[in-house]
Amino acid sequence: MVDVESQAQTLLRRLNELARNLWWSWQPDVIAIFRDLDPALWRAKNHNPIAFLRDLPLDVLARKAEETALESQINHAFRRLEDYLESRSAWGSRVCGVLGHRPVAYFAAEFGIHESLPIYSGGLGVLAGDHLKSASDLGVPLVGVGIFYNEGYFRQGLRADGWQLEGPGDLDPDVFPMRRATTESGEPLLVEVELDGELLRLGAWRADVGRASLVLLDSDIAGNTPENRKLTAQLYGGDERTRIRQEIILGIGGVRMLAALGIDPGVLHMNEGHSAFAALELARNRAERDGISFADAYRQVSLRSVFTTHTPVPAGHDRFNAALVLEHLGWLQRASGLDPRTFLGLGRVNPEDDHEGFCMTVLALKSSRHANGVSALHGHVTRQMWHCLWPHRPEAEVPIGHITNGVHSGSWLAPQMMTLYDHYLGKDWRARVCEPETWNDIHSIEDAALWEAHQVLKRRMLSYVARKLEKQMTVSTVTPSLSGDLLTICFARRFAEYKRADLLFSDMERLIRLVTQPGRGLQVVFAGKAHPKDDRGKGILQHVIEMTRDPRLQGRIHFIVDYDIGVGRHMVQGCDVWLNNPRRPQEACGTSGEKAILNGGLNASILDGWWAEAYDGHNGFAIGDDHVHSNPDVQSERDAESLYTLLESKVVPMYYERDADDVPRRWVAHMKHAVASLAHRFNADRMVRDYVTACYLPAAGGVTSLMPKT
Repeated sequence: MVDVESQAQTLLRRLNELARNLWWSWQPDVIAIFRDLDPALWRAKNHNPIAFLRDLPLDVLARKAEETALESQINHAFRRLEDYLESRSAWGSRVCGVLGHRPVAYFAAEFGIHESLPIYSGGLGVLAGDHLKSASDLGVPLVGVGIFYNEGYFRQGLRADGWQLEGPGDLDPDVFPMRRATTESGEPLLVEVELDGELLRLGAWRADVGRASLVLLDSDIAGNTPENRKLTAQLYGGDERTRIRQEIILGIGGVRMLAALGIDPGVLHMNEGHSAFAALELARNRAERDGISFADAYRQVSLRSVFTTHTPVPAGHDRFNAALVLEHLGWLQRASGLDPRTFLGLGRVNPEDDHEGFCMTVLALKSSRHANGVSALHGHVTRQMWHCLWPHRPEAEVPIGHITNGVHSGSWLAPQMMTLYDHYLGKDWRARVCEPETWNDIHSIEDAALWEAHQVLKRRMLSYVARKLEKQMTVSTVTPSLSGDLLTICFARRFAEYKRADLLFSDMERLIRLVTQPGRGLQVVFAGKAHPKDDRGKGILQHVIEMTRDPRLQGRIHFIVDYDIGVGRHMVQGCDVWLNNPRRPQEACGTSGEKAILNGGLNASILDGWWAEAYDGHNGFAIGDDHVHSNPDVQSERDAESLYTLLESKVVPMYYERDADDVPRRWVAHMKHAVASLAHRFNADRMVRDYVTACYLPAAGGVTSLMPKT
């Protein structure tokens, strides 16, 4: 006779083991195992399987095991994970060569893997998470290095007047798929970093992201001062002094923790300038170890370093005053054998200018063999911005290229669309995602089948929005009006001024006509956070909240509080149109629109970031053109006019143009062409492959033949 309780305990152990590798976060069938056990509890635990399993009654698990094929589903998931981890047939196993024994160390201030691990703020972190996942899928040896923020970024709330409020999270590491980095004897592994004459002790958490790994540093360690224990509490929190200390923890502490873990990276990849101190620490180590000068060691480290910048505006680059740098890094300056001015010159455009601040981007550019922006247009903007570092070269020859960002298809593609692609493209399409030919058969999908799949996702998204709005009834004083029959536009991103979230409200009379037009109106769903110190961004957010309360708009403008990966995933999977209207050329890439494309959504965007190189006239909609007026206000007027005209003359008429079967054939044709022309280019597998071939292998010395450019 089967011991039901014993069987349930065994299943619980196996489920917990599955939950410990974040591979589950991009496996719909594994997520379904957790969700179907108790959907309400799964939502309540923010889709965190470890927290979910802690609160799942054992008798529920036992009953589900009796009623369903739960045991076989779990065993199948286990076999898939084991096969995945042990496979040597992935692309990277054949291509990555020397990286196999000396991996890439990918440093980033934030990593957005899944909504249940909220140590990210937005696009930069989500991009880093997608980079890790695709490196895992491709079999590229890579370890991520970041920080565990035990209060996360911030939880968003709203005052009665719509002004954003910020509250700290409280993240319990025991309910995340992480484990303490320990010594062979099981004691916590600690490294030390000198800060202002005192030693800061750092521990680390380790997480498995499929085949890749993630190391997260933590200063909340006994023996540190109360002030220093809180250094890793919040992402992008505190003042300039806190910021430089966090960046020392990330860069210098990260290098030391990798060494303590026995990881000797073959390539240093600095994702943004936050981690640029890593190059200095690696150079100090090499000089000390090999008995060479710091200058020689720094040159050798630079040859093995890669730098990616995501910031297209000068004000967005971290700068510290000289006194603060020497206060915190005087020990490193002395160890390097450099005088203070020469040391500070590593972070200055003009090393002789004692009044210039120390810029982390300048340090990263000087410390790397390969530097790149994250879209073609951003590469041009970045070369123009940093031409001052290479004044004797023509701007076109500034050594900064571009690798356009992509998104991890497994994380952002809806299961319904995945099933459709499996049927029409072949079950192995994910292994061929970067090949244009893979997507040819998208045109063989019946229009009605694709449209119905999209409608299912749209209804699912709107149900999700309705649940969120019900929980935040204080946001709007107008009863929300959500309809699956209405053209649905989504806008979700950081509420920075240049992203112009309220551009749609520039001409209220035209917007009211668009929203309320009988039989062909529209509804708009917004989500996003403003940085706690960005009052202009908060003012724009408050304006959006005011629009949700405007009775003239009939409750068709909606705002979802506390934007995160989960909110974004629902929105990109269910939108009809993904709206993006930044002030060109200030959007470095803007990957959210790439996620919408995978799911059949169409972009309506300024020709900025990735869309400037993606739009072909038939795979979505362009707002404005590539001309930029010198007066930002005039440009905003132009862009608003273009947006309204686009909606009135193209988007709305095409969406509501239906045949006898109520299928918008022209719209569906645009959906198919968008997927066919863009999915193979704007995915993270292509992005990571580009980094491997153009950056990682040359930096690691793993290229058999690399002829110099003539």
